[in-house]
Amino acid sequence: MTRRTERISNVIQRDLGEFVQRELSDPRLAFLTFSRVEITPELSQAKVFVSVMASEKETQETMAALADHAGRMRTYLSKRLMTRTVPRLHFILDKNLDHGFRIAELLKDLDTGKTPPPKTPESGEGETL
Repeated sequence: MTRRTERISNVIQRDLGEFVQRELSDPRLAFLTFSRVEITPELSQAKVFVSVMASEKETQETMAALADHAGRMRTYLSKRLMTRTVPRLHFILDKNLDHGFRIAELLKDLDTGKTPPPKTPESGEGETL
């Protein structure tokens, strides 16, 4: 990532957070954080990674709400960015936060001497570390 795309990524991340907080009154967008933004070199596409602190159903609703409001967000960014093109926003669920919590839980259990129950494959967390 070049210095320019990195700066634009940071601006997009900050401005999207402000836009969701101030301009949108959608209850589905309650507990989310834009963790990072990756932009293509020609600024045509932006992957916006989102962390959501909610249940699986609420997370799906949050991602749907972000997709619903993507056009408004892009319009808002067009007024804030001083670029010829404004990237199309693609929202991607960022599982790194959940993974970090799981590691912290495992380390805490090791420290106390407990063995955690194995996760079932149906829950999608059956990976070993």
